[in-house]
Amino acid sequence: MKITDATDRKTWDEFVTSHPEANFLQSWDFYEFYRSRGNQVVRRAVLDGADQIIGAYAGVVENAKRGRYLAIAGGPILDWSDDELITVVFRDIEQQGKEHSCVFVRVRPQLEQKCGEKRLRWLKDEQNISVRRAPMYLSVEFAGILDLEKDEDEIMKGMRQRLRRALRKGAKNGIMIEKSTNPDDIKEFYQIELQTAGRHQFIAFSEDFLTKQFAAFAKNDEAVLYTAKYNGEILAQNFMIFYGNEASYHYGVSSELGTKMSGAPLLHVEAMRDARKRGIKRYNFWGIVDENDTKHRFYGVSCFKRGFGVEELRYTPAQDIVIHRAKYLLNWTVETIRKKVRHV
Repeated sequence: MKITDATDRKTWDEFVTSHPEANFLQSWDFYEFYRSRGNQVVRRAVLDGADQIIGAYAGVVENAKRGRYLAIAGGPILDWSDDELITVVFRDIEQQGKEHSCVFVRVRPQLEQKCGEKRLRWLKDEQNISVRRAPMYLSVEFAGILDLEKDEDEIMKGMRQRLRRALRKGAKNGIMIEKSTNPDDIKEFYQIELQTAGRHQFIAFSEDFLTKQFAAFAKNDEAVLYTAKYNGEILAQNFMIFYGNEASYHYGVSSELGTKMSGAPLLHVEAMRDARKRGIKRYNFWGIVDENDTKHRFYGVSCFKRGFGVEELRYTPAQDIVIHRAKYLLNWTVETIRKKVRHV
């Protein structure tokens, strides 16, 4: 068993997509996006005696003021029943954090919570790797998943009645759906994102961030921008990523008119049809909050996603591998306070 920097996109993506739990968070192109933004990227592959990949992880170095850290979202990708492989990978993750002068490494494994936490406790107790629960999330930890192996009629029956009415209303109103893989079309998406951020009180991504991310995926037919229009006016847009076994509802925006005319549900149904044509087996609506968390700023969005009849999936929460304890304590304090203030 040896571990090395990964250099071949095809081999990497073939390995990642061979694992049904994986999604775009560990795709090659996601880290090409980070490179285009000037970030340092880590891609590491574990090889067996025949030089075949048996484990992999990708991460990005984040230069936060509170402390430089390596972020590994949705990884590592490996056989979590193999104790030796897990140990090799996590020791390498820790070493990469040191080599990149990081205060800590933040890892959010692509595992369901119960399984992941059991394995991470084993790492801490038996292998003496300093893993601890992170004060903040890294990517989504609680998601709504829809099984695309069901046919469309079955999915429709599983939807809440209110959402089915919205779909019928949208179709009756003559709403048109357009699709694009042109990064230039993100300009309109960004403008509507600013409106959406104002209504839901979140910080909007920059136009450069969105455009470069879309371009990184679209060049390999992994991203599509879906737009719902009424009389030529944009109602809603979805930035979708199709990778491996999963279609990901990455970002969504809606105009003031769109909130009244039910454009968004039609976008999801169309994206599901396209995902099925690609042979994709699940549709990830991403972040939801607990049903009783009515004061959360994304409670309304979560109700909308649950309306599709999603299954709820809790990933293993983000974990930190501490490298510099004193500096990490400062980071932990700042993030803990920020989490309370932002109610996230």
